[in-house]
This record gives sequence, structure tokens and C-alpha cells, in this order.
Amino acid sequence: MKLSRYYLAAGLLSVSAPALAQSLTSAETAQVDKTVTDALAKSGVPSASVAIVRGGKIVYAKAYGKQAETGATRDDAPYQIASVSKQFTAAAILLLQREGKLSLDDHVSKYVPGITDGDTITIRQLLSHTAGLRDYWPQDYSFKAMATPVTPQQIVDRWAKKPLDFQPGTQWQYSNTGYVVAGMIVEKVSGQKLLDFLKARIFNPLGVTVYDQDLAVGSGFPQGYGRAALGPVRPVQPPARGWLYAAGELAMSARALATWDVARLDRKVLAPEDWATQETPVKLADGSSNGYGLGVSTGTANGRRTIEHSGEAVGFLSENIVYPDQKAAIVVLINSWSSDAYQTIAQKLAGIVLSPAAADPVDAAALARVRAAFDQLRDGTLDRSQLTEDASYYFTPTTLGDYRTSLAPLGTPTAFVQTGKPRLRGGFVNRSYRVTYPGTTLSVSTYAEPGPNGKLEQLLVTPTQP
Repeated sequence: MKLSRYYLAAGLLSVSAPALAQSLTSAETAQVDKTVTDALAKSGVPSASVAIVRGGKIVYAKAYGKQAETGATRDDAPYQIASVSKQFTAAAILLLQREGKLSLDDHVSKYVPGITDGDTITIRQLLSHTAGLRDYWPQDYSFKAMATPVTPQQIVDRWAKKPLDFQPGTQWQYSNTGYVVAGMIVEKVSGQKLLDFLKARIFNPLGVTVYDQDLAVGSGFPQGYGRAALGPVRPVQPPARGWLYAAGELAMSARALATWDVARLDRKVLAPEDWATQETPVKLADGSSNGYGLGVSTGTANGRRTIEHSGEAVGFLSENIVYPDQKAAIVVLINSWSSDAYQTIAQKLAGIVLSPAAADPVDAAALARVRAAFDQLRDGTLDRSQLTEDASYYFTPTTLGDYRTSLAPLGTPTAFVQTGKPRLRGGFVNRSYRVTYPGTTLSVSTYAEPGPNGKLEQLLVTPTQP
């Protein structure tokens, strides 16, 4: 049940219009449907359930494919979300701290005895994977012991009493064991089972239904699938009860998880200060951080701030990404643990439903000037008042003719975007662009005088790979 970090490619500046603030257009809906169905077809994953938040509202929720060997596919079917559950365990701790019943800086020995160096490990370190406790499930398969039911105490006895992998607070290492301990602390302090506490304090107020993933099996629930290498996709045997617990015990629908994402955006259910605490990266003793907070990972994708976590259960993978500055979120749940389709779908949905990142106004103005010059070259005309003396010298009648005869048959580009950042060279500002046609991609390299109205010193077009 390892964390799988989510990354997107570097952002591009685009001249396309921004997406609508909320509901999906019919064209966007068609793109979403095609994205998911294509990913399932190519990967062999039996089904996916997705939810989209835009403008702070859930605007789309739909399930695709085969959720089990029998029964209809349901949009509200609860998939096992595995480690995405960790943020809920962390939220329970934050709620109890808000009530003065514990502190993130309490040592774990105060609540759970017998843990190695428990008098030096804090609850904050459990939740941020900086405690040094040995992870009980680093494998991406069910190991032998998982065929037998287990209790949280038995996990602690076998793994949390081993020598620490490092001194608490000095390194980051993903540890499901730490979250088992955190769940035990919630139960001791609250006097309730962890899931009962979460239902009473989070899920019931949100009006969503969740399940213990150990019980979300059999008729009416999605079946988990897997495959060996490139072999056939087969149903997999779920683990015995108890193995996920506070590290990943929840099963819920994509819409239900998106409802929680909306609460995060609106700063509801938890106090605003507690949301901020969960999303603040924890620093190591040397002052460094990898961006992980308390049950969530923070970062950027395509220039947008993200709050993210993925999950892996036996036969299931999940991705939950919140874009706080865009008031948006994407949830992707699949019922196979043998494909990265969940991340592929999430990345492509982001490209469909999020407005393009705001461009630097100087870059945007430069893009408009370059695009205008490019269109003139396609037509065999060129406004030489926009060129420096050297650029005008370069565009001889022969060169201008070659540009026209080679570019005009391609028609109008489907995309014209800046790639990378501008840089200075030789007293000019260098910018590069990618021009896309069906089946053809061109690269445009420009140099221009500095300033908003700087003349073009260079505009060269070369073919490239799509």
C-alpha cells in the first residue's frame, strides 16, 4: 500500500479560451468518456469510477466498465480507496487535538506502550511518515501472513517493536505501521472504534456513506482484479480481515470522496487551522521536506498547487487530487492493481477540465505576435516592420516562398503553445513554441528584442516529433 506520487508534465502556455467555471460542456463530457473508456480498453482494467469537482462543486460522477463478474455497474459503488484513507485518520487526530484530548507533539508511549523508542516518537511523526517505524506492507502483493486475520495490536507487536529504521524526525519513509499506531491512539482517546468515530464526526455530517473495506466484498461490491506480467486479468483474493485498518480501511464511491474534497476546499468539517496543519509539509531535523503533510502530499502539477494522495489495496488503485487555487478536484478509482491507468486517467482529466494556467502577460503578448507572424508566413506575406534588420535580411523571397509552400498546405494549427520559459541570449529574449497539426508537429524558435513591443530577430520553423 505504497504512496504513488502524482506528477504532470511541465505546463504549456495556450491561446485557447479558459474552461467554463463549473458544469462540463457536452464536448468536455464526451472527452471525459473517451479518456476513461480508452484507458480501460488499452490497459485491460475492468472498471473505473471518476468524479470531478470544478468551481467548488461536484460536476461529474460516473462509473465505467465491469465492476464485478456479476451485477450492474453502479455510479455509487464503493471502491476500496486504501491509503487515501490516511488523511481521514489524520483528520481524526486533528479533531481530538482541537478538543484538547491530545497533542500532535505527544509521545506515542503515552497512549500505546511497548513501541520501540515510543517515548521519543510523536504523533505528528506517525502521521508524516518520519517516525522510523518499520513498514509492515512495502510489497505490491499479498504476502503470506495476509491470508490470516490480524489485529492492530498484532501488527504493532510484529513490526512496531523492531529496531527503528532511523532516528525519529531525521528521514522520511512511508510507513503503514505508523498509521496503525495512530488509529489505536484515536480509539483509546475517543473511546470509539476508528470507523465509528469517523462516521460520527466526518461522514455523517457530510451525508456520505462509507464502508469498512474488509466488509466491502462479495455481492453488490466491486471485485478486485490483477494480472501477472502481461497475462490475463483475473479476480484476486482479498486479504483476511484487519490488514488495512487505519492505514487504509475505507471503501467509498468516487462521489463520496469528492464530497470530502469539496469540504477541504470550503474548509468545512475541520477547523480552517486544522486543514492548514494537515496540508503543511513536515520538516525533518535538517530543515528539508519532501512536501508530505499529515496524510496528504503537497506539490505542484502544471504550475498548479496540489494536495494529493493515492492508494493501493489488493485489486484496487485510487488517485485523489485537489487543486485548491482552482477550487477543483479529480477522483479516479479502478478495480485493478496491475496498471497505472488510474494516474493516466487523472492526468488527462486534469487537462480537460482545468482552465489553462495563467500565462505571464509578457509571454502572452509575445505569443500573440509570434502567432501573427507565423500566420503571415503561411500566407506568403510578412509585416517587415515587426522584424529587425537581420530578420528581414533572412527572409529573402526564396525563403519566404519556401515557408508559404510548405506551411500553407497544413492548414490552420490545432494548437500553438509556448514550451519552457524565456531566456536571455545575445541581448534578445529566446522563446520556443510547439505548433500542432493532425499528424504533424512543428517547433518554432524565436528571438526578440526585450520589451512588450520588441521586434523579432528570429523566427525559425523546424519539424519535430509529435
